[in-house]
Amino acid sequence: MEAKSNAQKIAFGPIVFQATLALRNLGILDLLLKNHKKGLQADAIATKLNLPLYGVKVLLEAGLGAELVYLQDDLFHLSTTGYFILADKLTQVNMNFVADVCYQSMPCLEESIVKEKPIGLEIFGKWETIYEGLTQLPEKTQISWFEFDHYYSDIAFPEVLPQVFSTNPGHIVDVGGNTGKWAKCCLEYNDQVRMTIVDLPGQLDKATSQLNDAGFGGRFATQPINLLTEGNEFPEQADVIWMSQFLDCFSDDQITRILQRASAGMMAESSLYILETFWDRQQFAASAFSLVNTSLYFTCIANGNSKMYHSSEVKRCAEQAGLALQQQTDGIGVCHTLLEYKLA
Repeated sequence: MEAKSNAQKIAFGPIVFQATLALRNLGILDLLLKNHKKGLQADAIATKLNLPLYGVKVLLEAGLGAELVYLQDDLFHLSTTGYFILADKLTQVNMNFVADVCYQSMPCLEESIVKEKPIGLEIFGKWETIYEGLTQLPEKTQISWFEFDHYYSDIAFPEVLPQVFSTNPGHIVDVGGNTGKWAKCCLEYNDQVRMTIVDLPGQLDKATSQLNDAGFGGRFATQPINLLTEGNEFPEQADVIWMSQFLDCFSDDQITRILQRASAGMMAESSLYILETFWDRQQFAASAFSLVNTSLYFTCIANGNSKMYHSSEVKRCAEQAGLALQQQTDGIGVCHTLLEYKLA
């Protein structure tokens, strides 16, 4: 019976998600939080929020089923789960990402699986991958995408800076630098380091603007590279090559080729760091659940062929690229693992 009950939760999952968004966005959960001690009746909620009583009732009753609220003496109260939906930053970031980036496209998942292409991306534009069109996405979609991407890395970056700078690197190559968040952290942490950011031209424009505005002009360079095409190579003479939440944007064959290109420019003393969210290295089941479902975003929208990886898959690619693992650090930030490599 428990399994059958779980099956019904899945069957109605999309409806529950939309009802939860409505309870949050219409202010019902927030009002219950402000009245958490005494609770409120449905008609009082409708009156205070100037909403139709019918709509408030159906949403609250759906909230009962989702355990977002509970009913006591005809009064609705916010549950702990409802509080997390309303006020927990991690939950907010994940929900907004699903609502604004993924939800409309997910009906294309089956076709994306069969065709091995991100069919759901066509809702936003005619690009091969979402990365080509990031700066052209609708504003709300773009905000939710970057908040999702940055939330996890923003927490992890301060933890790994001491390890990366333990050998006092003079030149760091940031591969897939995006908006320049990691480069900015490095430039603030050490006033001698030079950064080279490698990415697609659109992302480099945004990174350049933000780093210049922060006063770091002259201490960084950019190099536009499309890593899905051969030709341009990585900058050479790097003390550190950095890849954060980057390799999950590629298939395993592509990861091997990227790491081969990176290792070709490494010196004997160079280190290559991979900061990733491996689903097998999670302390909590909820983290692994979130990661394996994030894989479906890559399948349907991002590129059609990448995912959140098991750590052994990326390690195998690195070994095939001629790299030797030096150190592995789990439990960084929310859910990251840091792998340090040198030439084999």
